[in-house]
Amino acid sequence: MFKLGLTGGIATGKSTVSTHFKEQHIPVLDADVIAREIVMPGEPALAEIVATFGEEMLLADGTLNRQALGSVVFGNPAKLQQLNAITHPRVQASMRAQIAAHEAAGAPLIVLDIPLLLEGHNAAGADAVMVVSVPEEVQKQRLMARNNLSEEAALKRINSQMPLAEKRQLADYVIDNAGTIAETYAQVDAVLAEILH
Repeated sequence: MFKLGLTGGIATGKSTVSTHFKEQHIPVLDADVIAREIVMPGEPALAEIVATFGEEMLLADGTLNRQALGSVVFGNPAKLQQLNAITHPRVQASMRAQIAAHEAAGAPLIVLDIPLLLEGHNAAGADAVMVVSVPEEVQKQRLMARNNLSEEAALKRINSQMPLAEKRQLADYVIDNAGTIAETYAQVDAVLAEILH
């Protein structure tokens, strides 16, 4: 089974590409979805987050207060490292189990949708890496429009990530998502054809 890592930068259109894979009935494992699942009420990761960062990390309904947690770890590398030590092993274990299940089911290809795939030095073990990319100006404009951010706030988020130029250099496949959706899908289909030939 071929494992294709899918990544990009904020507001580059990774979810557009991910949706296209799903429409082709290709299994997509989304690290963000798994990360949300492992901190649901009753999950050990949530209990550990509360034990580490305090009861104020819970909302009244017993779910994770993402805003409170974000304000604690954002801009504090030591606290972020503590949080990652709780969540990352669990996300990776869940991903490995799901990969094994798809492999056992005979899937020829699986997509690992991982925003920090390259920052994590491909710990997920993808066989190839696809980066969804747009010019920085397009990225900035999309992010400002999507999240209703000022230019300064948008650039702060963009600059907190590994530069897209660096990601493109590390990629096996680069999808240019600055054109139409049809043009993006055509590039993805060409990669699929190459992988599944």
